[in-house]
Amino acid sequence: MDYKVKDIGLAEAGRLKIDWAQAHMPVLMQIREDYKKNKPLAGIKIGFALHVTKETAVLVETLVEGGADVSITGCNPLSTQDDVAAALAAGGIKVYAWRGETKEQYYDNINLVLDHKPNITIDDGADLVFTIHTKRRNLLDNVSGGCEETTTGVIRLKAMEKEGKLSYPVMDVNNAMTKHFFDNRYGTGQSTIDGILRATNALIAGKTFVVSGYGFCGRGVAKRAQGMGANVIVTEVDPIKALEAVMDGFRLMPMDQASQIGDIFVTVTGDIDVLRGKHVSEMKNGAIIANSGHFNVEINIGEIEELSKSKKKIRDNVEEYTLKNNKKVYVLAEGRLVNLAAAEGHPSEVMDMSFANQALAVKHLLENKLEPGVYRIPPELDERIAEVKLETMGVLKDNLTPGQKKYLTSWEEGT
Repeated sequence: MDYKVKDIGLAEAGRLKIDWAQAHMPVLMQIREDYKKNKPLAGIKIGFALHVTKETAVLVETLVEGGADVSITGCNPLSTQDDVAAALAAGGIKVYAWRGETKEQYYDNINLVLDHKPNITIDDGADLVFTIHTKRRNLLDNVSGGCEETTTGVIRLKAMEKEGKLSYPVMDVNNAMTKHFFDNRYGTGQSTIDGILRATNALIAGKTFVVSGYGFCGRGVAKRAQGMGANVIVTEVDPIKALEAVMDGFRLMPMDQASQIGDIFVTVTGDIDVLRGKHVSEMKNGAIIANSGHFNVEINIGEIEELSKSKKKIRDNVEEYTLKNNKKVYVLAEGRLVNLAAAEGHPSEVMDMSFANQALAVKHLLENKLEPGVYRIPPELDERIAEVKLETMGVLKDNLTPGQKKYLTSWEEGT
């Protein structure tokens, strides 16, 4: 068996987690039944770099039922659930992932996936695509296309596309309506708060809670913090998103100002150096700092260390920095994704839609010859997922009458 995991003995516990996720992902399980019957992915090699969680395992096993040969590694050194990785390995999946990988091990594992010469890549952050285009260009002829799960990865891919560097088509799963409207907002919102609470057990009510970034992820975090009684401040550089934050009832200010009054900070922008040394030096004693952006670049850990005279791990996923000015700040999960490093990531119910998009996007790539570039999920696939999700929730929506359909597609009738 071909795998590298922390402890294969954890497989039974991981299988229980996967079974739990399956029971809460009815849309993906419906797709699995179709794939099991029709085998649309027969003979296709798929390489994954995703968070190795119970929900990802449900996606992996769905694609295998469709006939695919899957290999998988993690997309973040701290997000792998070791028991889930063990369960996948015990089930015959080629998995190379464990929690606590070094950067070198992380890229070694990406290359182990690429050694299987995938025809389709499935990424969360675009490191598979990046590695193929920079280090493993000999594999490009094998690749029919790819799928990208998250905002950060889409930003990288669009930059590659703009520079003419992207050599195969990639489906932008992140911007499917049934992904970012729900996964980013409700999933990131809830799981970020969950990660902070598991790491610190801090009371959120009454705290000043600073959210940096007001995209769909930031909106979700801000709303959940507000719902738990926090006084929420938003920092944002985009004028339209900033205006939206104000209209949604949040205080808006620059980080230079917010850093002086915040109790808990969450970065969720997709950009570098959002929280820098100058901000940390002005923070209150006891401030808690976390990140829910994909890469660990939003909090400048190097500058925090330069400001500090000591550092120690005080709880799981909590490092206490004592600054030279004698104030203490607490950095969660080494500045990596707090919702996955300190908690379990998004709930299965919301990943049901996100990974349904992934499963259908793979089939779409195989059925349509696309030129290199970044492509949105077709609206009809998005709507199909939403329809099925509503059905599985046991709720009904309205339908247009023939007259209403005609009215919406004509121009003759006015006042």
